[in-house]
Amino acid sequence: MKCANERSLRYQVEKWLAPGSVPVHVRQFSRTRSDGHRYVCVEALNGAVSRALFFFRHDDGHWCVFPPAPRQSKMRGERLAA
Repeated sequence: MKCANERSLRYQVEKWLAPGSVPVHVRQFSRTRSDGHRYVCVEALNGAVSRALFFFRHDDGHWCVFPPAPRQSKMRGERLAA
């Protein structure tokens, strides 16, 4: 199991964008239209080079560079047959 620090947005930004002391800033943040998951676009500026990544918050609270799996409907087959 990952430690709590590895689940944080700060850890993920430093891991993917700023391994040194490169300045970073948030370009955009919102929720996805489809299922309301939070996302953040973070940009790292290193001289004339700019890199940006989207980070997505998963249901268990950790942040990743890939979006969470779509939520499945909780309706069971018995309710459909009634």
